[in-house]
Amino acid sequence: MPTGGFDDDEPPSRPRRHPIWNDVPDANWDDWRWQTQNSIRSVRQLRYLLPFTPEELVALGELESEFKLAIPPYYFSLIDPANAADPIRLQSVPSPLERTSDFQLEDPLEEDKDSPVPGLTHRYPDRVLMLTTPNCSMYCRYCTRKRATLTRGGWEGVSKNDERMIDYVRKNPQIRDVIVSGGDPLTLPIGKLKFYLENLKAIDHVDVIRIGTRVPVTLPQRLYDQELLDLLAKTEKVYIQTHFNHPREITPEAARVCKSLLRHGMPINNHAVLLKGVNDSLETIRSLLRGLLRIKVRPYYLFHCDPVTGAGHFRTSIWKGMQIMEGLRGHMSGIGIPTYVVDSPAGGGKIPLMPNYLVSMSDDAVVLRNYEGMLIRYQATDESGPPQTTPTRGVSGLLQGDKTSLMPEGNERMARRRKLQVIDPGYEVGGCGEEKPAEEKPRILSLPMMNKPAKRKSGKRKAVKNGHHAVKV
Repeated sequence: MPTGGFDDDEPPSRPRRHPIWNDVPDANWDDWRWQTQNSIRSVRQLRYLLPFTPEELVALGELESEFKLAIPPYYFSLIDPANAADPIRLQSVPSPLERTSDFQLEDPLEEDKDSPVPGLTHRYPDRVLMLTTPNCSMYCRYCTRKRATLTRGGWEGVSKNDERMIDYVRKNPQIRDVIVSGGDPLTLPIGKLKFYLENLKAIDHVDVIRIGTRVPVTLPQRLYDQELLDLLAKTEKVYIQTHFNHPREITPEAARVCKSLLRHGMPINNHAVLLKGVNDSLETIRSLLRGLLRIKVRPYYLFHCDPVTGAGHFRTSIWKGMQIMEGLRGHMSGIGIPTYVVDSPAGGGKIPLMPNYLVSMSDDAVVLRNYEGMLIRYQATDESGPPQTTPTRGVSGLLQGDKTSLMPEGNERMARRRKLQVIDPGYEVGGCGEEKPAEEKPRILSLPMMNKPAKRKSGKRKAVKNGHHAVKV
């Protein structure tokens, strides 16, 4: 494993490993049980694997009892040990900054207050959330459910509360969508996961079973297990909600299990969290989203980090999230653009935030802004409102219909159009693209109408061939 930065352009031929695990046989490395059994679970282990100052070790020792620590060797090996601000390290390794938050809530989303039976949250009319286990393959430092994952251990058998959650869904036909979460439900024993999936599948009014899991990111070896894949596939209603936050998490191992889930008939959506120092830059988020599209994982949500205990140092401003979203629309495919949401306190649920593309409106038209800053008048119906007699300019002039658009100066796309449409003196483009001498007569160039609406004559719209005016030059 290199001690400096990583070369992310060329995936390694062998899975990246911290030197302490270099001699582990591949059969063990690829076994999720070995990964789980050898996870780093104490500060005492960390001090031999990463550099810390004495002050940091004291602070980490004090934090150890407040939130569980578990990092599988696979995920730990993605850390660049020479970089104290490595984005993988920040997500998984405790930091003294966890004690510096001013605004901290144990249950910031108030899930427990919307819990009609233990472990189940019913907030939206048609869906519920089930907390099926307190265990995770890795405990993320910004986790919004630290209160749940702090529980030690966990029952492997089916409990009375497990049965009560299923019974609640069965008795409420308005519930169409069940999120099976935790902790991480893919850490459950097969038998207990089977209890949830088979019972939910048998409820006719349940259309969708979403499994919230970070296993494809932190412990992909769990999904090398064909028995688990077969169980998920047999349930038929299953969607996977996973949790990539940084492009370096999209490894060959993660890509392998995502493609395997897709082959077994399960769509995959990604929930990313906006985290200061991890992914709070347009470059990082674009790289993450493009990487997800390459492995056919749909970017679904970009969450603003919740005000949960110990996560204050991860929280950015809302404007940072809006700035990033502004740099996505128009610059990459719409299928790769997530919805930026705040999961609001007091149980308010997910509230989408986005740049404002609606600038102004009148009775019959609106002024819209595109990603370039171009302002466009859009008439939504065939009926026009009464004419406005007071002349105005700018946005108000667009609403009057004086122009159809306003384009900022120096627009790259318009320059590209002009370059394509204006023919060099002495030549014109032939039908097959070849150049041939022009005739000695005034040339006719085809220029876009741009801001001029078609003129009316005798109450009829003048025909404009191919949307262009002929202009003599």
